[in-house]
This record gives sequence, C-alpha cells and structure tokens, in this order.
Amino acid sequence: MLIRKLFKFENAHIVRDCTTQRCSENIHGHSYKIEVLLESNYLDHGQMVYDFGLTKRYIKELIDSFDHAITLWSKDDRQYIEAMKTYSNRWVELPVSPSAEQFSRVIYLMVERILACTDMQNGEREVKLHSIIVHETETGYAQGFKEDAHSQSMGQIKLEDILFSKQVQNEWSDVKLWDKLLKKEMIINPKKV
Repeated sequence: MLIRKLFKFENAHIVRDCTTQRCSENIHGHSYKIEVLLESNYLDHGQMVYDFGLTKRYIKELIDSFDHAITLWSKDDRQYIEAMKTYSNRWVELPVSPSAEQFSRVIYLMVERILACTDMQNGEREVKLHSIIVHETETGYAQGFKEDAHSQSMGQIKLEDILFSKQVQNEWSDVKLWDKLLKKEMIINPKKV
C-alpha cells in the first residue's frame, strides 16, 4: 500500500548553469510542495501503513528547514555563499545545485535516513520510502526514487555535506537531530504524538 503526505515551504535559490538566464543568474524563489510517498505491505496496530501524525515530527522538521531560507550550492562562488550566510540566518548548503531534481534526491536521502533511524513503536513494519515529488511550480515537478537519490552519475550526495544554519537547527525539537541522523543513532517514534 502506498500513502502520501504533502509538505510546503517557501525557498530562494539560484540554479547555476541552467539554460534559462533568469534562473541561472538571479536569486529567485518558489512555493514548493513536497510529496512524501511511503509504502508497506503491512499495517500497524492502528491499521495504518504509517501514522500521518508521526510525519509531523522529524520529517516535517527537516523539510521545514528549507522554509523561508536560501538554499546554496557548495560549489558556487565563495563570496556569494558567504554574503548569503552573512545576510540570512536561515540557509541550507547542499553539495548539489538546488534544482527541483536535486531537491527530490536530497529530501529522499533525508527521509530515508529518518525512517532507517526510527524506532517504530506501534507495530509499523517494513515502511519504505517510495519516492519524493518536488513541485517547484504549479505546472512542473521532479520525482525522485531510490536509484536517483543514490546515483553517482547525477552527482554524489553525502548527508554529511548538507549543512544547516544555526537558526534552522535551533528550531528543531532536538537541536542535535542532524548529528544523530548522521551517526545513525536511533530516534524514537512515540506511541502517542
């Protein structure tokens, strides 16, 4: 069975080297819609694949890290990166350019790690991430699957190369969340949220 949870955020970026000059040379923003699709052949004690309420904690918090932030590419001009970090307290730095395609890969890897580190408490079994859909506009989206997220030919993404500003981290329910996920420490899915 497949279930879907929708998240939203507002974000600014530049996508260097793309065909469209406006996109590649100017900071601009989008109202993103992110679809997280989870699957399992089993239901938990509440007869659900995965309680939607559980997505409000760590999955939502990490996706919300991009809200009202600027997303930077670590290979962009150093002066530009430092200026953006100087004048914005909310930023995320990625090892890949922040296109919709790369956002789908990055968010896939983040949600995949959350699921792998989650201590299921209500009989959830074999809950897997099916895909991530990133709607950059009302008319265009990118959908990323496991093979895309782990693809070397699309640009390697190591979770440890994703950096979150201090303000973003301070807004999480656990300021050490990213460190725990990088170390593959277990996080608890409470029985009642």
